[in-house]
Amino acid sequence: MADLALAYDDVQTWTYKDYKEWELKPGERFELIDGIAYAMAAPNTEHQGILSTLHGEFYIFLKGKKCRPFAAPFDVRLFYEEDESDDTVVQPDLVVVCDPKKLGKEGCRGAPDLAVEILSPSNTAIEMHRKLNLYREAGVREYWIIDPEEKIAEIYCLEGDRYMSRILHSGDALKSAQFPGLEISLDLLFAVEAV
Repeated sequence: MADLALAYDDVQTWTYKDYKEWELKPGERFELIDGIAYAMAAPNTEHQGILSTLHGEFYIFLKGKKCRPFAAPFDVRLFYEEDESDDTVVQPDLVVVCDPKKLGKEGCRGAPDLAVEILSPSNTAIEMHRKLNLYREAGVREYWIIDPEEKIAEIYCLEGDRYMSRILHSGDALKSAQFPGLEISLDLLFAVEAV
């Protein structure tokens, strides 16, 4: 779908029904936010190393439990509509879904319990903070932003209709309010060196 790279005016918007019909080239990925298509660049080696470590830690911790981790590419239809008229489909780097009814063939139908985004040159902190409002509005209970360049993690926990945040630095450990006992060292994540 070559014309997706063009900037669209407010008239051209897409739904999930449109999105699933696109014929994409191998490796080509898009997100839909409020009906607007955004191309996603391939992540770099450091990003993928961090994602592999995170996914492994979650997989081991959640093995045998009802919650399941999923790594990108994995469609998350935050505001799921059965008729496919929803216009927001995101692909966080990692999500954890605890309600099996939210899992469909295409991915997650509704808000996952936790979403993680890892910053890389192809996505900026500004983009991730724009998603913060989407995740809050959809009811994502925890949102983590991992910044390998600054060696920090921002953790957002939903309390009522607001996110409470804290910043972790090298030497700290990621801990989830939803998954007591889960601890992931930031030093372990950031030990993956870019090539």
